[in-house]
Amino acid sequence: MSRTPRALAAVTLGVAASLAVTAAPAGAAERFTPGAPGAGDPYFPDMGNGGYDVAHYDIGLKYDPATKGIQAVTRVTARATQNLSRFDLDFLGPLKISSLKVDGRAASYTRTGAQELVVTPRKGIRDRRAFTVTVAYSGVPQTINDDALGVSGWVPTPDGAVMLNQPFGAAAVYPVNDHPTDKATYTYTLTAPSGLTTLANGDPRGRRTAGGWTTTRWDVRNPMASELAMIAIGRYDVATGRTKAGIPNLTATDRAMAIKPEDAKKFHDQTAEVTDFQNGLYGRYPFTSTGGIVVKAGVGYALETQGRPVYDLGRRPGGVPSTALLAHELGHQWFGDSVSPARWADIWLNEGFATYAEWLYTAAHGGTSVQKQFDETYASPASDGLWTGRVADPGRDHIFDGLVYDRGAMAVHVLRTKIGERAFSALLKAWPAAHRYGNASTKDFVRFAERLSRKDLDAWAKAWLYSEGKPSL
Repeated sequence: MSRTPRALAAVTLGVAASLAVTAAPAGAAERFTPGAPGAGDPYFPDMGNGGYDVAHYDIGLKYDPATKGIQAVTRVTARATQNLSRFDLDFLGPLKISSLKVDGRAASYTRTGAQELVVTPRKGIRDRRAFTVTVAYSGVPQTINDDALGVSGWVPTPDGAVMLNQPFGAAAVYPVNDHPTDKATYTYTLTAPSGLTTLANGDPRGRRTAGGWTTTRWDVRNPMASELAMIAIGRYDVATGRTKAGIPNLTATDRAMAIKPEDAKKFHDQTAEVTDFQNGLYGRYPFTSTGGIVVKAGVGYALETQGRPVYDLGRRPGGVPSTALLAHELGHQWFGDSVSPARWADIWLNEGFATYAEWLYTAAHGGTSVQKQFDETYASPASDGLWTGRVADPGRDHIFDGLVYDRGAMAVHVLRTKIGERAFSALLKAWPAAHRYGNASTKDFVRFAERLSRKDLDAWAKAWLYSEGKPSL
């Protein structure tokens, strides 16, 4: 984020699946217990759930501009990681459930706390067994306003809406295991009046129109964290093509922004150019397509939604993102999207590297050198708020502060000077390759950098990641 300014088939469960499960020893009682109502993240205790692992989300959503609401059916394909008597999904706000089934059979459910949807199937689900949850619901999804973290969830726009999920907006739109450690593939089937455009992550897989409504289908084949899922509905001008390296590129600009055709083309072409530049710097682009969407949503930030970042340019009608902003959000595709944090406390691994991606791109294209950008940032006096807090544990309300962006980028640069150019260049490729489509922590990164560089980095990590205050050079 920048705040500066397979599809798996539905699993048929029957006798064969039951026989595939190892039988309990004779006389042993089979014990089924509830899945945990949280993923154990200290910053967001209610986010995520335990007892199962999601493989795929199939989201069918119809938007009605007359009511500003949706009718939706989401099917979650998952696998139990324990003997489950019941389990939770995250689902918050006023959306009303009309039907909930587990493996095609009606299941009981309750909604508790701020976001827990507690599901009790007719019988327990055995460990390692695949199952599906199908939820039909409708209403106007919630827009989340958090004083520290900003706006997320379902955000109305002048002619539609956009779904922006970081850090916990997904649960406002569809039932989900809402934590970055449970990645899944996605299918979207989006319907709106024929005068509107429907967009999402992934690759377009067809379009049909009937009775004044148009439906598009989108397929996300690479695992994706729920905070990176995106939907946009409105009046957009869409451009498609390929980068010089052959990566499919889809960009869209909101007509409410009054962007000139030549500027929309510039946005499209620069997205391709930055993607290819980073493809050479960080290793193979991790997803099936690149792109971006310029929206008028009033949130005032850009977000690294997987494969297709969203840019809200605030009070800049007619403008398109700068190349530095493109470099930041597209850099996230490696750092934050493909490799996601193990806990939200590790978010500097997203934002520090994405900010450093800006520095690298700017320097490589005739702008300020990386060293000068570091020096200018480091020049902030020790009394400045920038030096308050710890980079690797900023606190729940500070995950989008300069603490993780600017100090994170400075930490990356100091690491570069410690291990040398050759090792650093190798690190930029090896780290996202080693953890592709997975999760990693700060400790994982420090150990990885030490092994690759064959240097002791304890002093660097202590000064730049784990301590408060302005480190000495």
